[in-house]
Amino acid sequence: MLRLTELKLPLDHGEAALPALIVKTLGITPAELAGYHIHKRSYDARKQKLLLVYIVHVTLSSPALEEQLIAQFAGHPHIGRAPDLAYYPPTQAAQAPAIRPVVIGFGPCGIFAALLLAQMGFKPIVLERGKKVRERTKDTWGLWRKQVLHPESNVQFGEGGAGTFSDGKLWSQIKDPRHLGRKVMLEFVKAGAPEEILLVSKPHIGTFKLVKVVEHMREQIEALGGEIRFQQRVSDVQIERNADGLHIRGLTVDKLADGSRYELRADHVVLAPGHSARDTFAMLHERGVFMEAKPFSIGFRIEHPQGLIDRARLGQHAGHPLLGAADYKLVHHAANGRSVYSFCMCPGGTVVAATSEVGRVVTNGMSQYSRNERNANAGIVVGIAPADFVEGAIAGQPVHPLAGIAFQRQLESNAYTLGGSSYEAPGQLVGDFLAARASSMLGSVEPSYKPGVHLTDLAGALPGYAIAAMREALPAFGKKIKGFDMPDAVLTGVETRTSSPLRITRGDDFQSLNVKGLYPAGEGASYAGGILSAGVDGIEVAEAVALSIAAQNAVMSA
Repeated sequence: MLRLTELKLPLDHGEAALPALIVKTLGITPAELAGYHIHKRSYDARKQKLLLVYIVHVTLSSPALEEQLIAQFAGHPHIGRAPDLAYYPPTQAAQAPAIRPVVIGFGPCGIFAALLLAQMGFKPIVLERGKKVRERTKDTWGLWRKQVLHPESNVQFGEGGAGTFSDGKLWSQIKDPRHLGRKVMLEFVKAGAPEEILLVSKPHIGTFKLVKVVEHMREQIEALGGEIRFQQRVSDVQIERNADGLHIRGLTVDKLADGSRYELRADHVVLAPGHSARDTFAMLHERGVFMEAKPFSIGFRIEHPQGLIDRARLGQHAGHPLLGAADYKLVHHAANGRSVYSFCMCPGGTVVAATSEVGRVVTNGMSQYSRNERNANAGIVVGIAPADFVEGAIAGQPVHPLAGIAFQRQLESNAYTLGGSSYEAPGQLVGDFLAARASSMLGSVEPSYKPGVHLTDLAGALPGYAIAAMREALPAFGKKIKGFDMPDAVLTGVETRTSSPLRITRGDDFQSLNVKGLYPAGEGASYAGGILSAGVDGIEVAEAVALSIAAQNAVMSA
C-alpha cells in the first residue's frame, strides 16, 4: 500500500476528482488503481482560493506495480510506502496477577491505562475520587446554574476527567512513531465517537458525545475483568525501603460515599489523578515521592462572535458546512520577555466554571460536537516560571515543589473576590482592559460563563508583568485576525490550570525516580497535555506496567 500526501483539490470538488488526481500523480491507469482510503483531510486557507488537502492510502492492482512505484518515487517527499498503523500489545497475561495493578484516576490517561491493561489480561482496579460521568454532570451543572460547588464532583474530578468538559480536541503535537494516537482514536470510535475523527486533521468530540464514549469504555474495561471504584479517594500510600530502594506496597483509600476507609495491597500503581489533585500531590510530597516545580501559564478567557473569527480565517468560505467553525492559534513575544499565546481555543463554545475548591474561581473552555454556539473562546495566557511563584525567588534556582499550587490558589481566591464572592467570574471588555479602566456595561458580545460575569477591572487579577504582556499582545493579535482586539470582546478571569504546576518525575522505565512501582502519568504528572496525548501516555505506561508484571511472573515461575 502506498501513501500519498499533499493532494490538493478545490473545496467543492466532485467525487471523481480525488481518484483522478491519484492516477495522475502516480502516472498509472484507472484500472491499476484498485482502491484508496482517505487517511486525513485538512484545508489550506493561505490563499484566496481555499483548497482541501488529502493524505490517502492507495491499493494497486498488483504487488509488483506497488514495488515498481516505490522504487520509481524513492526519495519523493509525498509518495512512499504506507506505514503499518496497527497496534501490537507487548505482552499478554496468561492469568490475572495475584496483586492486581491499580490505576488512580479515570480521566483520559487513566481510562487508556486501564483499558490496555484489561485488554492484555491484567484486570486492573481503578480508583476514581469522583462520580460516574452522568452523576458528575449533574453536580457540575449545579455549580453553573445554582452556584453550588461539589469539591469531589465537578469539572476536574469524576469519570472522564477534565477533558469531558472541554472542546474534546483529539489532536496533539507529540512525537508518535508507533502511531499510538491512532489506537486512541480507534478505541474512541469503537466506543461510539463519530468515525469522522479518524479522517479530519483536527478532530474533536465535544462534551455530550464524550459522556457516552466514556461510559462505553468503562463497560469494555469491566467486561474484560477490570474494576472501577467510584467516589474512592487515595488518601495515603504505603512505601517501604528495600535493599534496592523505595517500593510502593499499598494504598489507603477513603470511600467518600460512607466515610469508611480501607487498605489496598498494590505494587504496580499508575498515578493519573489529573492536574487539579492538589491534596494528592501534597500527600505524595509528604511521603517523599520526588517531584519538582515546573513552568505553566496564567491568563484570561477571551470571547468573540464566532462569525467574526470565521470571516477573518475563512473569508468567502465562512460558514461552509465542510469547514465548520474556524479556530485560531496565536503567539506574541512581549517586550518584557513574556510569551503570550492562545490556549485551548473552543470554536462555537462556552466559557465554563472549572474550580474544584471552595472560594475560588477558575475558567476553562468547552464546546459541543456541533460547535454552533454564538461565541468563540480561547485562553489568552502568559508563560510563567517557578521563580515567579515565590517573591524573591531567583531564576534558575529550585523552589518548593508545591509553590505553583500555592500561587494558583492565590490567583483563584483573588478572582473569587473580584467576581463578587459568588462564583461569578470577574470580567472586562477588551477596550476597557487596554485603556486601563473598569468595565460597567457589556457591548455586543454576551459572555457565556455561568453562573455569570461580574464586570470590573482585571488589572488586579494577575501579576503586573502578565497584564502588561497581554495589553501588548491583544492589539498585535488584532493585526493577525481582524477584529480580535474589538472593544466589545470580553475577557473573563482567571485561567490558571493550563497544565500541572509540578512534575512527578519518572525515568525511562516510566516509574517514579525514587519509588519503584509508582508510575506517574498523564497531565497531573506533566507527561501529557490534552486528551490525545494523555491517552497515548496511558497506553505507554500500561505497557510498562504489563511488562514489569510479566517479568516478575517469569522470575517466580523459573
